[in-house]
Amino acid sequence: MIDEFDDAISPPFEIHEPETWRAPIIFNSPHSGSVYPAEFLAATRIDHDMLRRSEDSFMDEIVGHLADEGFPVMRVHFPRCYVDVNREPYELDPRMFDDRLPSFANTRSMRVAGGLGTIPRVIGDGQEIYRERLSVNEALARIDLLYKPYHRALRRLATKAQQLFGYAIVADCHSMPSVGVSREDKRRPDVVLGDRYGTSCAAALADTVEDIFTNLGYSVGRNKPYAGGFITEHYGNPASGLHAIQIELNRAIYMDERRRERGPQFRKVAADFSALAEELTALRFDASGPFEAAAE
Repeated sequence: MIDEFDDAISPPFEIHEPETWRAPIIFNSPHSGSVYPAEFLAATRIDHDMLRRSEDSFMDEIVGHLADEGFPVMRVHFPRCYVDVNREPYELDPRMFDDRLPSFANTRSMRVAGGLGTIPRVIGDGQEIYRERLSVNEALARIDLLYKPYHRALRRLATKAQQLFGYAIVADCHSMPSVGVSREDKRRPDVVLGDRYGTSCAAALADTVEDIFTNLGYSVGRNKPYAGGFITEHYGNPASGLHAIQIELNRAIYMDERRRERGPQFRKVAADFSALAEELTALRFDASGPFEAAAE
């Protein structure tokens, strides 16, 4: 089983690193993976099309071209409903497994309670994924072979950015449904920025990203309904020069949500991310703390 799913997702993620970095800004797309191992599909009670609704479809393409513009880009190939790298390494739901979880597993987080742990139990609208319980060894193998190598690679990128520039920014790029689960929910903003309520990056960075998107014509929200997941929280440590911000893009802007196809504004949105990256190169991190505009 381990060899089979390892072969099916090869490589499990990609890093496109420019020969020369323009700035220490890493664009990361952890939830756009769409390579589904056959044995995983055989074990699910949900059809392939329904599973794909949990993907951040095309987000990897929206930021992918930035590697050609001097910014490192990281994308995951396996789907988040198989292994979710935006969780702690061992957020695991005991209800999913046919044997006892190890003592170090976090079985009591809010995400586990909602069925959305490292190995998800449900997809976003609450539908159970698996027909039968999994073995704990299966879960641990996925974490060892997919989750851990991904985070080692992202950490190396962030470390390299700090070595080259003295600081690093992880822009964690996601997409969200245009409305929530409830029919009464209003349409979400075009962009929601998550900085863990001001703790994962310098305030001036979040303010600048908001200003850039606003000037490009987008409506922007902060931290609601998404304040940033494990990646934003874990990598965001402004005091050490490592800043992380989550960018949630409303899918209705760039794609047909029902058909899961690129929409007429797709190329414009990709170009706007180029504008975002370009404007962020005008920032530098001063040793005293705040971001400042670079000297002309």
